[in-house]
Amino acid sequence: MEENRRDFTELSMISKQDWDKNELDYFQHALSQLLPYINPEGLSILHEINKEMQARKK
Repeated sequence: MEENRRDFTELSMISKQDWDKNELDYFQHALSQLLPYINPEGLSILHEINKEMQARKK
């Protein structure tokens, strides 16, 4: 991970709307790869990320 990238702990405390595109892309990919292993909270976060990514495409 790049040094200047915010970590998930910091990002989890702010709205997904305040994440930059690279952060959304990175964590969407990472959580998608871990999908079989994540708990309901992780799945909820993945849904929020996907929702924000779709909103930005409009």
